[in-house]
Amino acid sequence: MDFALNDQQRLLVAVARDVLDKHCPPALVQELALDPRGFRDELWTNVAQLGWAGLLIPADLGGSEASLTEVMLLVEEMGRACFPGPFIPSAVVATTAILAAGTPAQRERLLPAMAIGDQRCTMALAEQDGSFTSADVRMAVDHGGRLHGTKLFVKDAHLAQHLVVAVRADGHAANGAPAITLLVIDTDRAGVRMTPLDAMSGEKLFAVSFEGVAVTSDDVLDEPGHGGEAFASALRAGALARGAEMVGAAQRILELTVDYAKVRVQSGRPIGAFQAIQHRCADLLRNVEAARVMLYHAVWKAEHGVDDASVAMAKAYVGDACLGVARSAHQIFGAIAYCEEHPLHLLHKRIHAGATDYGDRVTHLESVARAIGLA
Repeated sequence: MDFALNDQQRLLVAVARDVLDKHCPPALVQELALDPRGFRDELWTNVAQLGWAGLLIPADLGGSEASLTEVMLLVEEMGRACFPGPFIPSAVVATTAILAAGTPAQRERLLPAMAIGDQRCTMALAEQDGSFTSADVRMAVDHGGRLHGTKLFVKDAHLAQHLVVAVRADGHAANGAPAITLLVIDTDRAGVRMTPLDAMSGEKLFAVSFEGVAVTSDDVLDEPGHGGEAFASALRAGALARGAEMVGAAQRILELTVDYAKVRVQSGRPIGAFQAIQHRCADLLRNVEAARVMLYHAVWKAEHGVDDASVAMAKAYVGDACLGVARSAHQIFGAIAYCEEHPLHLLHKRIHAGATDYGDRVTHLESVARAIGLA
């Protein structure tokens, strides 16, 4: 297991850092967080032109066929910049689901346009209880072939042309879990309604209601009741991506805090000269590096087909560690970091959002407990 980056990966990180510094500065991120749409078409065009939207997509479908590690390296840089837009929902999570369960015809119809950024897709998973587990999926297609119900916390639904929707099917999967069907529903289909939800992170979340939406066999990924594995794969990809985003945000917080400690003068000396601040900053570095190692260890295992609790452990740990970084940084900065003009508050909120998305700490710790035979 070698975590050293190769030349291609170092180039990807360098280009991403340069592009995001130039086209996604903190002032723009803050502006878009307060904007109802929260999105700039030209920013997405820049991303698409670099091929980022198609990193996971096979080359014969117009993508780059990059590794999961390379995708996470890019998402980490996006987290550092608080990138606004549907990259994780579309280019990571929905793409993973379509690759895992889509028929050849569905892949041909959806993925080439997604690879070049012309179309976007997002996942509609959670329902009334806010859970991202298959056991809590209640919506189902009725016997008349129509879909009723509401999905919550659907990120960037207003920017998507397609929704991957998880619904309950009859029976159970081989592992005893409820049978799940994944559907691909166009957002302009009759009966699809979107209601914006307030989110402290500045992300654009929606309640998506399905009011008698007609469902055909062409909308089903794979076969009815066989979407459980693709559902799980999409959740793992989402958990890793939000973990990488949190690590990137925490890295940026570390940089901002250390720079501030060098120039903020108290009692005639920079506060970084005081041992208490030095140790607090050392703790920030420790937490960021530990979270990064835990994350990429889980990414490596996912790439090599190791099916254990590594993703769950990483998601739970990274959330705790990165939230600890944000809270400590606020104590070092003091009141200034609570102002909306300061980047720390938005980085902190984005970490909070990432810690709950695709399964919160409790959900993932329960998965770890089951893996060691305690549940």
